[in-house]
Order: sequence, then C-alpha cells, then structure tokens
Amino acid sequence: MHVTRGFTGRPRVDDPGLPPGQYDAGDDWPVLSAEVTPELTAADWTFRVDGLVARPRTWDWDAAHALPASEYKGDIHCVTSWSKFGVRFAGVSLDAFLDAAGPLDTATHVVAYSHTGYTANVPLADVTGGRAWIVWEYDGRPLAPEHGGPARLIVPHLYFWKSAKWIAGLRLLDHDEPGFWEQNGYHARGNPWEEQRYSGD
Repeated sequence: MHVTRGFTGRPRVDDPGLPPGQYDAGDDWPVLSAEVTPELTAADWTFRVDGLVARPRTWDWDAAHALPASEYKGDIHCVTSWSKFGVRFAGVSLDAFLDAAGPLDTATHVVAYSHTGYTANVPLADVTGGRAWIVWEYDGRPLAPEHGGPARLIVPHLYFWKSAKWIAGLRLLDHDEPGFWEQNGYHARGNPWEEQRYSGD
C-alpha cells in the first residue's frame, strides 16, 4: 500500500497543548480507515485476550459490559496531523480484561487485531496502568460504525492508528511484531510528542 507522507490537513497552530506538527480539528472528527467499514453488530461482537496469558478469555457484548465501567476524558492525536481536544469515551479499562486473562511475566508486547483483520502493535506497558480502554460510547452516544463501533480500542497517548477500530482481541507476545501500518512504513511506537510518525523518526 502506498503511504502518503504529505497528508497534512489544515495549517498548524502554535499551541503548547498540541504535539509537534499537529492542528486542532475543533468539532471535526475525520474518518480515516485502512479498510471498508464492516457490518458488525453488538450481537456479533466478541473480544479475546490470548497469547502469553495464564487464562485465555473471550467476552461477548454482555460479558464485556458486566465489567467495571470506565471513561477516558482527554485528547486524541492522529498521525495525519489533526488533534481533537476534550473527547469523552466510555467503556472498560483494558486492565480489567488483562487482569482476568493474567499476562505471563514473559509478555512484553501486544498485537491488537480487528474483526476486519487489521492489526497494530503496542508495547504491553502502553496498554496497562489505566492507559488504554475498550470503548463503545463517544460523547454519551453509541460509537458510530465509521469510528470503530460497536467497540474499539483506544490508546490515546499514542497516535490514533494504534487505537484499532472494530477490535476483536489482543495477542500477548514476548517480542514486537509489526502491525498493518508498521509494515507499511509507520513508526513502531507512535508517540505524538516525539513525532514518531514514520520508521526512522
């Protein structure tokens, strides 16, 4: 797949709250996907944690909603240069799913995978300790399909391509395994404040 380095959107704004090279998208939330939006309903949705865990587990919609509710209120940043301030997502902290599965001491990374086949790699430390969520509401309403509904992963302190839409599961590994965009030239970690957009940045 061709990766366009020049997709920059609006002019930059000099704002200390923005990571380098970003602009404030305001009320907009651009829809950017590597795949066609699937016809996935809540009744069909499942989420699994497997790989280097003591107890591989799969949750359906009702079982996931039975876990303690959690919210993220803050900002998100897309590698294509937009940032969105003051967003509010509701769902469950990823810690609740991981605690149930029991990561092994050898686990260092995760591959998040979607019901569409999309993948994204993330260090385990970036999705634990209250830093990542499985969410199904945005601003008090069900998450729209084009934004990853019925449920998506959010890892808001990293560029948003790491926050896999239509999340199906996490596979825990003892090594880093590049996901879809990482295989196509994007950075392995994707820290907005260090402008880790592309491999070599």
